[in-house]
Amino acid sequence: MTYLVICALMMWLEEAFIFFPSRFPYGDWNPGLPVEEAWFEAADGVRLHGWFLAHPKPRWVVLYSHGNAGNITHRAEILEDIHRYLEASVLVWDYRGYGRSEGRPTEQGVLLDAEAARQWLAQRTGWPPDRLVLWGHSLGGAVAVKLAVSGGAAALVLESTFPSLPDVAAYHYPWLPVRWLMRNRLDVYSIIDQYHGPLFQSHGEADTIVPIELGRKLFDAANPPKQFLEISQADHNDPLPLEYYRQVKKFLETHAPPPGS
Repeated sequence: MTYLVICALMMWLEEAFIFFPSRFPYGDWNPGLPVEEAWFEAADGVRLHGWFLAHPKPRWVVLYSHGNAGNITHRAEILEDIHRYLEASVLVWDYRGYGRSEGRPTEQGVLLDAEAARQWLAQRTGWPPDRLVLWGHSLGGAVAVKLAVSGGAAALVLESTFPSLPDVAAYHYPWLPVRWLMRNRLDVYSIIDQYHGPLFQSHGEADTIVPIELGRKLFDAANPPKQFLEISQADHNDPLPLEYYRQVKKFLETHAPPPGS
């Protein structure tokens, strides 16, 4: 009886186990960067927010989708690093319920949000949606895969990304039938073979949230050209070394060269 109660409770609180938003005013909203405040609306009317950092001569335009915790204020350094080391214009944005974005996060809602973010970035920069680099960490990587499959991408850059939410839940709760119970699935393992563009995927060797074996499972299902970078001794949210950005840049120069290069 206790086991059934636990199962029912976890089903009822499922979103609370997946999404950990930090809402405004939590965080440092003065990033010390010349960011443009981005406001846009999802198809269901939810108002969303992000930071756009323009490059005067962008080699790439990047849509960065973050993980399941915090808000964009925790990604200011990542925003600056992508802008600096890849000479790219970058939009980092918050899902519904995160930061200044309205609403409450769900799987379907987050995917609507991602479409709106892509549309805003394409319109703001004049770059076609299928020429954007879709970059995501953890949950954001799954969101990026969904976008790439539905509308194309210049390239996919995935960090610590999982094949599906039930895969991660089964790792953490092996004693629960999560594969049958979960409503939110973000199953990208079954669709990533529909994406035929370049894929750069990285994973920390010591990831305790999404074990590296799950990252390799997703990578193995993807089409070439692709590259997998294992980051030695790194956990899920550890800062990425400069060499990581050099590797991404080299991969993009080879497989998604900037226009006119």
